[in-house]
Amino acid sequence: MDKLTAQPFAGHKVLIIGIANEHSIAWGCARAFRELGAELAITYLNDKARPFVEPLAREVGATICMPLDVSKPDELEALFESIRANWGRLDVAVHSIAYAPKEDLQHGLLNSSAQGFAEAMDISCHSFIRMARLAAPLMTEGGSMFAMSYLGASRVVPNYDLMGPVKAALEASCRYLAHELGPRGIRVHPVSPGPLKTRAASGLKDFDVLLSEAAARAPIGEMVDIMDVGYACAFLATPYARRMTGNTVFVDGGMSIMA
Repeated sequence: MDKLTAQPFAGHKVLIIGIANEHSIAWGCARAFRELGAELAITYLNDKARPFVEPLAREVGATICMPLDVSKPDELEALFESIRANWGRLDVAVHSIAYAPKEDLQHGLLNSSAQGFAEAMDISCHSFIRMARLAAPLMTEGGSMFAMSYLGASRVVPNYDLMGPVKAALEASCRYLAHELGPRGIRVHPVSPGPLKTRAASGLKDFDVLLSEAAARAPIGEMVDIMDVGYACAFLATPYARRMTGNTVFVDGGMSIMA
């Protein structure tokens, strides 16, 4: 992309993983990239999620809309085979999925099970690495990859518990992938939004308290929304951010700078 236009992503192919409903961070990303001209591929978790996601896919004119449960063998590979067959290339990949068993998420890190920790790490972190492995060969002219993190990766956030170490591993993975993929013109961004009322966040204990405290502490004095995250990702994928990669980008109204 040599020159920015009113639609800087016209003709660009963008994959969005992680839409569950209209409140999802991934949906904000899909809307932002589509608004700026991108052609989209969107996934839904399973048949239960499909009725919620397919209307959103139609709303943004998604070319590809497929099931994706990263815990199931071959579904990620099938998605990328469809992208290869339909598009032949990929410019941007957004990974916005996280999971931990409720019993491991709500009883402190000390009491988390080995199985629950491993499952959270596989779905929330290692699936991003697997996505990157499949996406990179399709980014023949360079590209951008995004993973969604949270402040609890670098600081202790009460009740975030198990997901803190998992998100820390995700951010570290982004740094190492940025190093490995940089020579191929592929930039990797861990993005850290402020607290948002998403389906994934609803499993956290006392999440409403976390939301209210975040708004009170943020210098801007307002909560971020899913479009703030989407626009930030879109900016990072443009040439305006062409020398940025690997660093965690906070989209949180400045909350992360506060002691």
